[in-house]
Amino acid sequence: MASSGRSPALRALKPLFNFTLHDTLNRRAQTLSLRAFSSAMSPPSKAVVYEQHGPPDTVTRVINLPPVEVKENDVCVKMLASPINPSDINRIEGVYPVRPQVPAVGGYEGVGEVHSVGSAVKGLLPGDLVIPSPPSSGMWQTYVVKDKCVWYKINKDSPVEYAATVTVNPLTALRMLEDFTTLKSGDTVVQNGATSIVGQCIIQLAKTRGIHSVNIIRDRAGSDVKEKLNKLGADQAGIPEPALGFNCVGGNAASLVLKFLGCGGTMVTYGGMSKKPITVSTSYFIFKDLSLRGFWLQSWMSTEKAAECRVLIDHLLDLARERKLKYEMELVPFHNFHTALAKALGKQGSQPKQVIKF
Repeated sequence: MASSGRSPALRALKPLFNFTLHDTLNRRAQTLSLRAFSSAMSPPSKAVVYEQHGPPDTVTRVINLPPVEVKENDVCVKMLASPINPSDINRIEGVYPVRPQVPAVGGYEGVGEVHSVGSAVKGLLPGDLVIPSPPSSGMWQTYVVKDKCVWYKINKDSPVEYAATVTVNPLTALRMLEDFTTLKSGDTVVQNGATSIVGQCIIQLAKTRGIHSVNIIRDRAGSDVKEKLNKLGADQAGIPEPALGFNCVGGNAASLVLKFLGCGGTMVTYGGMSKKPITVSTSYFIFKDLSLRGFWLQSWMSTEKAAECRVLIDHLLDLARERKLKYEMELVPFHNFHTALAKALGKQGSQPKQVIKF
């Protein structure tokens, strides 16, 4: 699922990066200008690139990329929207386990409209709404050219912002609810990070199955946060001990999840936002027989279960169209990318998910 991560334009440019990026682009553009522009070439693209790993607000910049060839099995997609996820930031920082080689275009999931297709492509036509499924690197650019197998056609009526964000977070929530414990109506789950997109999705997906949720929020969270979670379906009192817990924070927040879990319960860790370790009391293992597990969506998609991915995405998008699945997002014009990036980095306090609109 993890590709080399670089767009065709950047792969072609790599040998020349001993010069400046500006010089390289000029050389490439001059070469391309000798060829007649045709339907076999993509339009020029504007992209967020990074030439080295480091702080995202320092190493990223928006540049113009020249057209690239659309080969017979390729699809050229005009991107409509793409989110800034924590994993995107980690890839740029160079700390994510799977990341593209630099120089690279940022972004991993998104939604776009088919602009043109190669001569051998069947089943996709200009105007179709598509997402990379499984996700693929290089989504933060106005036009993306990738093999037809990368793209999955979705319902044209899907809300763009949900189509752009449906895989990394909602699919994580759905898989974690299904893969670790057999839950039935009336059971309870507990989680920290309840205001995250995964957390919001867990509340709503659990509710549709008659499953209660206990949601741990930070002390400084205001009453408006509690009200929002309650509207999504969060429970407040009088519910059974949780059988399954979700941790994306670590540290004391993870300890609280373990405290709430009933005997024989399982805590699944899928993130570590506090960057603090999980400390477990010996008594939890001995007297409560708790289990600790981990979940990484990319690993799940690399197994035989990956074939389920597109069916589940259709299900999640159906829920979004029916307004049974919703979460907070802020659509930001592409020319304001670095403003959105600053918000995603937490430099302006707690903010909704930042989604770049091209």
